[in-house]
Formats: sequence, C-alpha cells, structure tokens
Amino acid sequence: MSGASGACIGISLLGILRNLTGWETHLVVSRGAVRTIETETDKTFDEVVSLVDRAHPIDDIGAAISSGTFRSSGMIIAPCSMKTLAGISCGYSENLLLRAADVTIKEGRPLVLVVRESPLSAIHLENMLKLARIGVIIMPAMLSYYNSLSVEDMTRHIAAKALDRFGIETPGFKRWEG
Repeated sequence: MSGASGACIGISLLGILRNLTGWETHLVVSRGAVRTIETETDKTFDEVVSLVDRAHPIDDIGAAISSGTFRSSGMIIAPCSMKTLAGISCGYSENLLLRAADVTIKEGRPLVLVVRESPLSAIHLENMLKLARIGVIIMPAMLSYYNSLSVEDMTRHIAAKALDRFGIETPGFKRWEG
C-alpha cells in the first residue's frame, strides 16, 4: 500500500484474501500509507497488519519478497500513488515496495497498480503508458455505478476486479450481465 487516497481499497483486498484459503499475503506499507490509513479509515495500522500472513518494513530491502527466487503469484499495489508509479516506471527501487514491484516485473509476474489521482497529468499518463506497454496492469480506481449501492460496495468491486487478474473469484462480485 502506498500513500495515495483510497486505503480502504487495500484493506478490502486484504480482507477478501484473508477469507480465502490457499493464499499467503505479504504487506508493505509506505509511510504515507500509514498516515492515510489513520486519516481515511476507522482501522489502526496494527488492525491492517493483522489481516496478512507477513508484514515487511518498507526499509527491509533484504526481505524475501525483494528476490526473484521468492515464489509469488504477483503483486497488487492498492492504492498506488503517482510517486510510487513514477518510481516503478523509472526502475528506482529505493525501498521494499518499489523493489518488490521491480522484481515482479523482471520475473514476468502480474503487477496490478490501483492508481489514485485526479486529474491526471501528462507525466502520470506517460508513466502509466510506459508500464502498460511492458504488461503492468494499470487499474484506476473507477467507480462502477451499474451494480453498486454504496461506497463500500464500489470499493469491494474495485478490489474484486484487481483480484480477478489473478483468477481469484471473490464472493459477491457482480459481473456485468447486460
């Protein structure tokens, strides 16, 4: 999780995965994300950490997830700030979040960035295009009005769409049937 607005999306993802069997979750939270969690949600940082199998400090560049030999199904950054997007786009792996994303790309594993910003500048769009061209999934946190009744429903829908990229079926996820 990076420091963009939308901490509830990352928390929703973790809650969904917590209730599914067969998935091991690892969490890296930027300093900005800690502040966003506390500002935007009723959760504490410790409550968010309790949703995962393993939490890693942002500065632990030697953590298992920083190596290509660590087996993973891929990575989701939700929410993903424009700062984190830019770091990934430039290969600037100054912390564990950026390094793990870099490893995910170099190992050819799925990387989903649930980007949060509006409006988008030409710099943001160029960074997104650069990453999309190499296979990174850019998933702006766009609201879906066709099957959502509340902000919580919309948040869960975004989380479920990110998990769908990994073949994870989320209970209650409504697909378009029009």
